[in-house]
Amino acid sequence: MGRVQLFEISLSHGRVVYSPGEPLAGTVRVRLGAPLPFRAIRVTCTGSCGVSNKANDAAWVAEEDYFNSSLSLADKATAPTSFEGPFGKIVHQVRAAIHTPRFSKDHKCSLVFYILSPLNLNSIPDIEQPNVASATKKFSYKLVKTGSVVLTASTDLRGYVVGQALQLHADIENQSGKDTSPVVASLLQKVSYKAKRWIHDVRTIAEVEGAGVKAWRRAQWHEQILVPALPQSALPGCSLIHIDYYLQVSLKAPEATVTLPVFIGNIAVNHAPLSPRPGPGLPPWAPPLVVPSAPPQEEAEAAAGGPHFLDPVSLSTKSHSQQQPLLATLGSVPGAPEPCPQDGSPASYPLRPPLCISTGATVPYFAEGSGGPVPTTSTLILPPEYSSWGYPYEAPPSYEQSCGGVDPSLTPES
Repeated sequence: MGRVQLFEISLSHGRVVYSPGEPLAGTVRVRLGAPLPFRAIRVTCTGSCGVSNKANDAAWVAEEDYFNSSLSLADKATAPTSFEGPFGKIVHQVRAAIHTPRFSKDHKCSLVFYILSPLNLNSIPDIEQPNVASATKKFSYKLVKTGSVVLTASTDLRGYVVGQALQLHADIENQSGKDTSPVVASLLQKVSYKAKRWIHDVRTIAEVEGAGVKAWRRAQWHEQILVPALPQSALPGCSLIHIDYYLQVSLKAPEATVTLPVFIGNIAVNHAPLSPRPGPGLPPWAPPLVVPSAPPQEEAEAAAGGPHFLDPVSLSTKSHSQQQPLLATLGSVPGAPEPCPQDGSPASYPLRPPLCISTGATVPYFAEGSGGPVPTTSTLILPPEYSSWGYPYEAPPSYEQSCGGVDPSLTPES
């Protein structure tokens, strides 16, 4: 059995999640089978980040330390939230070592714990404002005729917490004689790692697909996405890893895409949305009605007697890829607070929601059914990826490019 039969660390009350500045208390247990000469027993508490050029490789090419102490955790400026990803991780741990005399074997043990440094969404400028973007795409059909499609997408807020419903509204004006393809809304996660150069890992977290829009029609699409257990945006205090989220609404035919930056935080927005003046029948955060210009004469003749643009139809949802149940297999940490209620009320979200440190979340696929979207019988699958490991394709624009008023301290360096 050897001289050292037991050498382990345990934290008081079985806790593994702490806040920056909070004292760390625990016990180091040693059981010997025979006398062991030693010089000292030391316990250290460290926090660090490492980033690699290759996936799942611990040979870091860039590192930074946050604290190294045997008494307590560091202050808020140097203790970012724990995180693990394919190209890097932020890890905090307690280590103990028995230092023996020269030429004897030292004994070591360690215990990983997690830090949750909450991101208060209310600290982000204009977070309670509606999120609106629009794009116009011209395209040809029947060889010589041309038309255009105006795609406008909006959300009720710019930031959400785990379990909150992201309310999506899309307005599509098909100013042509050709039907559009289905409209797709995707919640994207972009994790940026600063090694020798910035590496971007972009994943689809959830996806909703709606029907296409008929020729010479205007349609509206109302949907929602429940925010699954995801790492928070930004990771303040860490300069090597940055997390961004986007809601992307797109059409394949014609190719039209709008991208709305979204923040995922830990403390919900506590202000009512400030909305523009909506038209009748629209949600309060929807953009005002836009009257399209008249189509060319030959197209106007083809559209004669057809429905008017100001009488929009409602699009149905064809498929929905969404987290079910909300916190299933998402890397939630044992000992973290229980999930908060999902009634959409900001007051129902506690100050310390569940901690999720994993970026490789899995989501079940939802297929189209006769009674609406229903879960398939297939097992959980990895979300679609826009990249191959190494250096992925060009990622969506940064927060700094998308919203000029955002606090620059929450964005990665160029």
